[in-house]
Amino acid sequence: MYNDKRRKKKKLILIIIGSVAIFLLLVYLLKDDDRMTKVEGYLKDVVINIEEVFLRPFLPKETEVTSCADDVEREALKRDLQELTNLLELKEHITDYDMINAVILSRSPDYWFQTLTIDRGSKDGIEKDMVVTTNLGLIGKIRAVSKSTSEVELITSNSENDLISVEILGENTVIPAILSGYDAVDQNVIVTGIDQHLHVEIGQDVITSGLGGVFPRGIYVGQVVMVENEKYDISKKLKVRLLQDFNDLHYVSVLKRKDL
Repeated sequence: MYNDKRRKKKKLILIIIGSVAIFLLLVYLLKDDDRMTKVEGYLKDVVINIEEVFLRPFLPKETEVTSCADDVEREALKRDLQELTNLLELKEHITDYDMINAVILSRSPDYWFQTLTIDRGSKDGIEKDMVVTTNLGLIGKIRAVSKSTSEVELITSNSENDLISVEILGENTVIPAILSGYDAVDQNVIVTGIDQHLHVEIGQDVITSGLGGVFPRGIYVGQVVMVENEKYDISKKLKVRLLQDFNDLHYVSVLKRKDL
């Protein structure tokens, strides 16, 4: 009801202003002497007063708009600073690799969980198949390189040609497995190849195993959130939650072996 009254008031005000504007136009076209100028001024004052009294309360104040923009910019800067700080912390834990920090340049909505482009290329020492990560876990690997940019294939791409060897860390055991896909519905990666007789619990961590020669051992992938038996009960399939939000990526690090 309140909104209806508000809309009616706005409509009435617009009608009044429109009528006055038309009248002013007629006055301007038909005036013969300076007396009409006084009438014009009076009517203009009326229009301004109507705007100040009735319309101004519905409009955001300039200070409010500026304050809102400043708050958004401030939050964005804080987030960027935190991401960069996290990358520096990651560098302290990976000693066999140099880290080349990069900014994400572009990401196609059609291939959102498949690839992205970063602002580092061959001139920065980037090469195909180098590993890409953040402090929250594995992101993917370099798929193509130009002089100034590189394309990253994400671990969420569901590429059947690039399965990743991983390990599930138990209290006293390490279980080998394969990161083999991505479930876009619940945004978890899928881990398979686990013997049916091996025990896996929800909450166990998953890291890269180092097998295959591309991904070094020990890069964090995520945490087990679901365990289920595959068809015919031959093996188990896991769903692993990624700590890194792949919808909110801005900075990444490319790992370069120090002996290269």
